[in-house]
Amino acid sequence: MPLNRRKFLKKSAVTGAGVALAGAAAAPAAEAAEAGSRPAKPAKRYSLTVMGTTDLHGHIFNWDYFKDAEYTDKAGNAQGLARISTLVNQVREEKGRCNTLLLDAGDTIQGTPLTYYYAKVDPITAPGGPVHPMAQAMNAIGYDAVALGNHEFNYGIETLRKFEEQCRFPLLGANAVDAKTLKPAFPPYFIKTFRVPGAPPVRVAVLGLTNPGIAIWDKAYVQGKLVFPGLEEQAAKWVPKLKSMGADVVVVSAHSGSSGTSSYGDQLPYVENAAAHVARQVPDIDAILVGHAHVEIPELKVTNDRTGRTVVLSEPLAYAERLSLFDIELVFGRGRWAVESVSSKVLNSNAVADDPKITKLLKADHDIVVEYVNQVVGTATGTLTTVEARYKDAPIIDLITTVQEDVVKAALAGTEYASVPVIAQASPFSRTSEIPAGDVTIRDLSSLYVYDNTLVAKLMTGAQIRAYLEYSAEYFVQTAAGAPVEVDKLTNANGRPDYNYDYVSGLSYDIDIAQAAGSRIKNLTYNGAALDDAQKFVLAVNNYRANGGGAFPHVASATELWSESTEIRTRIAEWVTAKGVLNPADFASVDWKLTRNGTPVF
Repeated sequence: MPLNRRKFLKKSAVTGAGVALAGAAAAPAAEAAEAGSRPAKPAKRYSLTVMGTTDLHGHIFNWDYFKDAEYTDKAGNAQGLARISTLVNQVREEKGRCNTLLLDAGDTIQGTPLTYYYAKVDPITAPGGPVHPMAQAMNAIGYDAVALGNHEFNYGIETLRKFEEQCRFPLLGANAVDAKTLKPAFPPYFIKTFRVPGAPPVRVAVLGLTNPGIAIWDKAYVQGKLVFPGLEEQAAKWVPKLKSMGADVVVVSAHSGSSGTSSYGDQLPYVENAAAHVARQVPDIDAILVGHAHVEIPELKVTNDRTGRTVVLSEPLAYAERLSLFDIELVFGRGRWAVESVSSKVLNSNAVADDPKITKLLKADHDIVVEYVNQVVGTATGTLTTVEARYKDAPIIDLITTVQEDVVKAALAGTEYASVPVIAQASPFSRTSEIPAGDVTIRDLSSLYVYDNTLVAKLMTGAQIRAYLEYSAEYFVQTAAGAPVEVDKLTNANGRPDYNYDYVSGLSYDIDIAQAAGSRIKNLTYNGAALDDAQKFVLAVNNYRANGGGAFPHVASATELWSESTEIRTRIAEWVTAKGVLNPADFASVDWKLTRNGTPVF
């Protein structure tokens, strides 16, 4: 049966039968017998392997639902839990299943049309509803514990609790606490006991930590219900408890990157990517499975400031492209087990085939979703693409802003804000999205808007919008007039991702990339006249940005006039379905361009 919060107090340890791996090394010299006595017995040893995935985002098969084809990329990666299952089986065969642990570091139930379908179209929360495909797959593979990711909250707490109920493993979140009682709302930890013949058992504790940014990104669902303290303070609280309970090994599964940075600026007093901080600040942690950042870290060694001991971190690539492996060696001496060494690496899922057990289990669910996303909802008069959308005003992004403007205008009709001009933001999420000429399907539109964001209306001034645009323009690399322009080197200044660059519709402006950041927005006008700093606007903005994602100025603190729970992706599909024909004449406009000292770049 699933281990959930209600059962946590009754059952916090799972016992597994372990097999000792004998070693031939001698006992430490301090424990050696006096000279002349018989030789000391070899020390008892035990080898444990911890496997880990993270940021699976609903990837079960090596399939691109947006392209209706097998997933491929230039690096030759493969995706999906079906591949991971094969790797896990190989490791268990090599090490002995009873000497392994399988963990995940979160972001499980959001990210593909598969997960959207079972959250919204045929929801798991409906009476007699289906079992979530991710629960089915992870149960079948035999996960031991999974940390909560921030995207677990995207569909609301009811969906998350239903998923939790369907899982035969605990969802861990020591720093996801009840807003009123400040007690854990999910199991903080999981303990597994490994039997060792001729020696005491080895007890392995797994502490789960999630991301404080949930309080911002999914504010609509969690405000007043859950709070999310920092990872460091909660690890400092729980690790000593786990050691006092007899844990010989402490592993942290953390939905938090290792960089020490935060995308939400100073809106929260807690660090978003805090895994390395935890390793440095909290003693007695042996290994950390890292998530959230979508980067590959085979092995990162961090020295604990207080003990001088090395903590090993590993982050497998997202979407089930990699499996992290921690090999932990223990030695028994002075009446206790001690961790002697930890090493880690990643295995590439492109090296194996799908596990036929997972294929058989979930092909029917997959096929249903493939049929759903291939539904035709309209026709396009020409091809629309995001290929140049990062540095040119592309009609395909104007489609998003037009839909958002129309939805917000309709929502505010008849209110005191009905006469306030509505403008909208949108980001070039994908560099490969394309809506082809001819039939337009749900998958075409879904590929344009890959996140499950919802729409919010915020009241802002002209001055605030100007500052917002200046901040957005920091995305471009400063490029002197006359210098050669290479589009691949023009964007993502200081590592800023594409999803943190915004168009704003309804205004006209230039971005002068020859200028220093903060002085790039030129010729900013509304209705042909210079923008009045005091004028009021309604900004139609996605909930991620509205709640502070990306740390854009003013928007998080601006007055909220309206919001909804319907995904922007769904609104786009509704708009196209109602129009029947997708014609750029109905939505495209050139609102901005890149310049250098006033001369257009393109």
